[in-house]
Amino acid sequence: MSDENDRHREKMQKIKSARDKMMETKTDEKGLIIVHTGPGKGKSSSAFGMLTRCITHNMQAAVVQFIKGTWATGERDFFTQRFPDEVTWVTSGEGFTWETQDKEKDIAAAQAGWEKAKAFIRDPAYKFVLLDEINIALRYDYLNIDEVVDFLLTEKPDMTHVVLTGRNAKDELIEAADLVTEMALLKHPFRDGIKAQAGVEF
Repeated sequence: MSDENDRHREKMQKIKSARDKMMETKTDEKGLIIVHTGPGKGKSSSAFGMLTRCITHNMQAAVVQFIKGTWATGERDFFTQRFPDEVTWVTSGEGFTWETQDKEKDIAAAQAGWEKAKAFIRDPAYKFVLLDEINIALRYDYLNIDEVVDFLLTEKPDMTHVVLTGRNAKDELIEAADLVTEMALLKHPFRDGIKAQAGVEF
């Protein structure tokens, strides 16, 4: 057992030494463009986890929620009721596209949300801006992808983090982003007739 512990310790010391050398080269900081996409669950949930971290670090934050509209969600109630001074929340959408069935209203809502988002991003008081489900608005061309990418690359303050969530992120956004995570779908209870449930989906 002692020999096994010694081998383990030696292996971990080598890993630590290599990691310490790598970390010495990582000295820069910058505000990141972060994309959460893919067919799997957890894109918005992960972003809201980051929002919680920002509150803990006394970073002013804003959320613009596209598409979901007036659909009641636990995260919106949690942040608006418990952290109204730390998080500014805007809901800009009439609901999911298959429910609204009104393209003109969907486009107008998305564009109004984008104008709010730009104002938050430009404001140096906000260090974290979450654009929840904006990828869906971009997918349906409710917003112009070139305009969104150009704004993020040229007008976002250096130390502001912007997170964009939603399925089917466009290639242009993925290329511009600093960090992209694709959530894979391996299994989902919806396929077995289980409806969306409080605390899990909303």
